[in-house]
Amino acid sequence: MSSNKNALIRYKTLDKCLKNKYRKYTLEDLIDACSDALFEFEGKESYVSRRTVQLDLQNMRSEKFGYEAPIEVYEKKYYRYSDPEYSIHNISVNESDLKAMNNAVQILKQFKDFSMFKEMNGVIQKLEDSIHSTGQKSIIHLDKNEQLKGLEHIDVLYESISNKKVLNILYRSFTARESNNYVVHPQLLKEFNNRWFLICQHKGKMYNLALDRMEKIDVEENIVYIDKDLDGDEYFKDIVGVTVSETMAPRNVVFFVDSSNAPYVKTKPLHKSQEIISETEEGALFKICVQINFELERLLLGFGECLIVHKPKKLRLRLQDKFKAGLKNYENLIVPDEN
Repeated sequence: MSSNKNALIRYKTLDKCLKNKYRKYTLEDLIDACSDALFEFEGKESYVSRRTVQLDLQNMRSEKFGYEAPIEVYEKKYYRYSDPEYSIHNISVNESDLKAMNNAVQILKQFKDFSMFKEMNGVIQKLEDSIHSTGQKSIIHLDKNEQLKGLEHIDVLYESISNKKVLNILYRSFTARESNNYVVHPQLLKEFNNRWFLICQHKGKMYNLALDRMEKIDVEENIVYIDKDLDGDEYFKDIVGVTVSETMAPRNVVFFVDSSNAPYVKTKPLHKSQEIISETEEGALFKICVQINFELERLLLGFGECLIVHKPKKLRLRLQDKFKAGLKNYENLIVPDEN
């Protein structure tokens, strides 16, 4: 059992003892009560030290966990709450706390129709009722699309990752003529640009599979799961988007953004490694250190004529070719005259 859970059991036990009006508790009695409670939960002998209980009482008295419990020693050896109505489960909240809780509820409400959060509907409703926020309009709106194809797969994928299950996914990429089966070891779920992806291992290599291209998912019970123990923050640290290369080293990408768009790039960096190299009235020169992938190219192209890639040369030439192709498309475009 984790130390945090042990502490929670001790606090609940101490609270039960300290509010008991029909029995007197010495420090030794409190130690025995905590030891018995842990034995009941763990099923094995668990002795709680005198120092541990003393620290627990000190923590409950303090503001550390927001309890500020009115614990007193009376008759020089017995412990109780000076306020007989007090309990750590009945902590009052002020107007500021209620406002913060209400804001959190309004944000959670925006997820309640999302498949992953359906089981939270009751919890959100209880929170809403308890702080009397029913009917209040949401001030914060998050960018989401509940109608996005593939969201129905999130539950089974999430459970498969949690329970370390191998999956057989019938998948058809945008470039494939027909669907193919992928036997994968799911590792992470990643959202990018309002689309969801499964990060998984397939035949010894890492893949990202878009949920909206999955046609069928079956669990493979007879295949041993391979756990890559991926840390999402570490795995995605050198990229924009979801496409990670296991062999490509991150490169310094230097780009110029004109003065009208530079403030947007400053306040919303393209990547956490972003630095400003120089700045003039015409604009700013930025640098990021990332792997060069499809998502990065799309992001840079999205700035149109307002952004110019300086380095690396190969990336600059590739974007230049794309802009030339785009210009050619417009030059060769024939449409009926508009009224």
